[in-house]
Amino acid sequence: MTPEVLRKRIYTGDYDYGGTTYHGAYEPIITGQLWEEVQAVLDGRHHKRPKTKAQGFAFSGLITCGHCGCAMVGEIKKGRYVYYHCTGHRGKCPEPHTREEVLAQKFGEVLKRISFSDEVLGWVTQALRESHMDQKEFHGKAIVKLQREHLRIQDRIDAIYLDKLDGRIDNAFFDRQAGEFRAEQCRLMCDIEAHQSANQSYVEGGIRLLELAQRARELFENQPPRKKRKLLDFVVSNCRWKNGQLEAEHRKPFDVLALAVGAGNVSNGSDGPPTRNFENWLGGRDSNPDTQIQSLQSYH
Repeated sequence: MTPEVLRKRIYTGDYDYGGTTYHGAYEPIITGQLWEEVQAVLDGRHHKRPKTKAQGFAFSGLITCGHCGCAMVGEIKKGRYVYYHCTGHRGKCPEPHTREEVLAQKFGEVLKRISFSDEVLGWVTQALRESHMDQKEFHGKAIVKLQREHLRIQDRIDAIYLDKLDGRIDNAFFDRQAGEFRAEQCRLMCDIEAHQSANQSYVEGGIRLLELAQRARELFENQPPRKKRKLLDFVVSNCRWKNGQLEAEHRKPFDVLALAVGAGNVSNGSDGPPTRNFENWLGGRDSNPDTQIQSLQSYH
C-alpha cells in the first residue's frame, strides 16, 4: 500500500473536496483517531524505535544447485571470505565452493542484459508519453464529467436543505435523502481519484521501471549485500548454479526488455525510437504497472 492511499480521509467516513471536509453517509472503515495517528507517522511526528538489522549473506536461498536442486548457502571462511556451497541435503554434491565475488560478477552480467543507453531512454520516454496522450485525454474528460455530477448533487442537497428550513420537508426526510446524495458523492470522489491515479501512474510508472532497468547493474555493483539481494529479488527468479555458470530468468516485465535488448532493438545503433517494443514492456494500453511500482517504492 502506498503512502498516498494512507493519506485519504475517505476511509474515516469523511472526504475532502474543494478545500472542505464533508461527512459521508456510510460506515467508516477506520476511526478518525487512527487516521490521525497514521498521518503523524507519515509526517515524521511519531517516534520510531530503531530496528535491528538482520545479518545475512546476499545470495543465500536465492540460488539452487544445478546438480541436485538443493539451496546454495553462504558461509565465512578464514574469518573474512564468503563462500557459497550446496547444502547437500540430497547426498554428496560435485559442485565446489564458490566465492561471493564470482557470483556477484555473474549476477552483474544478468542485469546487463536489461541495460541500454541514455539516448534510448530518452526516445522511449518521449514515445510512450506521446502514444498515451489519448488515454490522458480520456481520463481528463471522465474527471470533468464526474466533477459536474458531484456539483449537481451538491445543488440538490442545498435545495432540500432550504426546503427543510422553510418547513416543506421534515428532518427525517432530509437526513435520509441527504445521506443518499452524500453516499453518491462519495462514490463519485472514489471514481475521480481512480481516474487521477491512472492518469498519473501508468506511463510515469513504466518509465521509472525502465530507469531502474537501465541502472540495475550499476546499482547492484555499488550497493551493500542487503540492497543487492532486494534488487535481485525484484528483477530475477529461478536462479541456478552449475559448473561455475549461472542461469537466471528475468521477472515480468523485465523479461520482455531482456528479449528486446538481446535482439538488438534497443541498442545504441537503433535507427529510431523502439516504441512498439516498449508498448509490450508496459503490457499494452489497458494494463497498469501498479504492482511493479509498489515493489519499486519498497526497493528505494
